[in-house]
Amino acid sequence: MSIGNSPESPEDDRNFPADDRDSIGRALQQARVAAGLTVEEVSASTRVRVPIVHAIEEDDFSRCGGDVYARGHIRTLARAVGLDPASLIEQYDAEHGGRPSPTPAAPLFEAERIRPEPRRPNWTAAMVAAIVAVVGFVGFTMFNGNDVRGNGAVAEGPAPAPKATTTPAKPKPARPADPKPVPSESAIAAVPQDKVTVKLTATDDKSWISAKAHDGKLLFDGLLNAGESKTFQDDERIDLILGNAGPIELYVNGKKIEDTFESGQVERLSYTKGDPQAG
Repeated sequence: MSIGNSPESPEDDRNFPADDRDSIGRALQQARVAAGLTVEEVSASTRVRVPIVHAIEEDDFSRCGGDVYARGHIRTLARAVGLDPASLIEQYDAEHGGRPSPTPAAPLFEAERIRPEPRRPNWTAAMVAAIVAVVGFVGFTMFNGNDVRGNGAVAEGPAPAPKATTTPAKPKPARPADPKPVPSESAIAAVPQDKVTVKLTATDDKSWISAKAHDGKLLFDGLLNAGESKTFQDDERIDLILGNAGPIELYVNGKKIEDTFESGQVERLSYTKGDPQAG
């Protein structure tokens, strides 16, 4: 006589149906191995760092920096190893609660406004002006007093001769105005040659932007809404992370970068004074 159900009871299988789908990380790893690629080769072709590739293949998405970046990394790695990104993104959303509803970004990433300091009154200039006015008034009074004492009577002179009529001068022909210079094709064409200048414009959608100088100093980390632009300069190098690279129009040192980015794609870029160059 047995008490309870045995471990091999078929009722356990009925209560816990198994999901025979591979995890996202295992699917990416198997596809990479089948394609004959190493983690370093995938990292070089996708610009996703090696530690992040390893973490994703172990189904650890905490190093991606958020759901938006995780989806972008999954999409990029799937294309690199020949998988369909849509099914993996759908599986990620199902396992992590779906796409979050968009939140208004203006209160979070409002651009800093520089407030001018109030000007202090220049008392030195005011005192100098007052002294000049007093000296001028005294001198004017003394000059008029001497003139009145020296001329007790006004001598009558001859009547002024009538003014001769003069022929009005012919108007000179108007000098043609100098032609205005023709504007250049790019508003930032004349950028400094001793610096690297990067300009980002969000054309039709918002994008998460991170920009750092060559010494690691954070120049900007926030949201760039549609129609907004940001310009960054550094003496040596500027490192960029574009969270949603599709809507970004990019100018480097006054020249437009012709790379075609896709919506939702995460791009990590670096530019120096000698750029633009491919990648």
